Amino acid sequence: MKRTLCALALMGASLSSGAIAKTLIHAGELLAVPGQQPLSQQSIVVDDGRITQVTAGYIDAASLGDNVTVIDLKDKFVMPGLMDMHVHLQGELGPKNDSEALRMSSQLVQMLSQKHAMTTLMAGFTTVRDLGSSPQEMYALRDSINNGWVDGPRILAAGRVGITGGHADVSGVKPQLMEMMTSENVCDGPFDCRRATRNNIKYGADLIKITSTGGVLTDRATGTGQQMEADELKEVVIAAKRMGRKVASHAHHEDGIIAALEAGVDSIEHGSYTGPQAIKLFKKTGAYLVPTLLAGETVTIMAKESDVMSPAIKAKAIKVGGDMLKNFERVHKAGVKIAFGTDSGVGKHGTNAREAVLMEQAGMTPMQILVSATVSAADLIDMSDSLGTLEKGKHADLIALSTSPLEDISTLMDVPFVMKGGKVYKQQ
Repeated sequence: MKRTLCALALMGASLSSGAIAKTLIHAGELLAVPGQQPLSQQSIVVDDGRITQVTAGYIDAASLGDNVTVIDLKDKFVMPGLMDMHVHLQGELGPKNDSEALRMSSQLVQMLSQKHAMTTLMAGFTTVRDLGSSPQEMYALRDSINNGWVDGPRILAAGRVGITGGHADVSGVKPQLMEMMTSENVCDGPFDCRRATRNNIKYGADLIKITSTGGVLTDRATGTGQQMEADELKEVVIAAKRMGRKVASHAHHEDGIIAALEAGVDSIEHGSYTGPQAIKLFKKTGAYLVPTLLAGETVTIMAKESDVMSPAIKAKAIKVGGDMLKNFERVHKAGVKIAFGTDSGVGKHGTNAREAVLMEQAGMTPMQILVSATVSAADLIDMSDSLGTLEKGKHADLIALSTSPLEDISTLMDVPFVMKGGKVYKQQ
């Protein structure tokens, strides 16, 4: 009994020591609202994980009462935490993927995904959308982070819906394994896809991801054009929105992009061959493009410099990956709304900010890029009331940089300070 009481006392002490106290941050340069001009010599007050005050000048900690932690970022550029709208935290593309799929238990995959989540957070990305993982493991990681049991970025986790033989289905293994690994959320026909959508939501999906076209990493020579039919796409969107969920669509070629936008999706992932008709639909519907240029660069290099990929995948990787940057430049200039996303898991976790460098190469200004990774991303996930800017009442998710990214966007690739929900995770 005494041992039990001692253990409980120690546990209580440990929990209380992890409590987040009132914090005062002195920011040398502050981009509180991306899209607006940064301000000099600002103070941010954080209490219980939320911003309670943003004030000009360096206020005195004594004016806030006792037990105030002061963080001196007077020599730093401070801005909201970055947000990546397309990640896959449960793995990374590499030569051992086949053997790992056979050898790794779901529990070990869970531990690996938590490692990748922390790598992402330490790179300055405080919120992500995971758009396709083993669902219950990802929902558990999301909920564990939300409950404070483990650390990681804020996660919105998608449930996937795709057709038999399509990009969301199993490929590249023998028939017996396909039977074992095929998800119950693979569907055919509008009513079956309605069922699959509702089933995903039943088990915990924050949003639905569909695959309206083929994919580069599907190990079949089935191309990257439209695969899901219009009636299937519409049923998924209707079923999801009836139950308060948004829909993201993987789509490369314009036929599949158009079909997905006409069905009413909220975002197009990749959009590699977006053409004039699709651009008109983007602007009419208000859907976002999540470009994932980093994935295009990654698969192109891998296809050309290694033998990891099958011939079917390699041909698609060189073609699609090589075309993405030029197409994105045209789409951005046409005024399509952009939300930052990398497809990390194809590329290495923690290198997410490389996407920003590629976006600048494609013609976006540094400020436009920062808006895409904060304000626009928050809008896409309907969290503008709590994320995307550093204003009173919002989550204290912020990063600090040694150099202004408005002057050098590549500085995002080396983030020395990360705070999420008022808790400091990295301070160099």
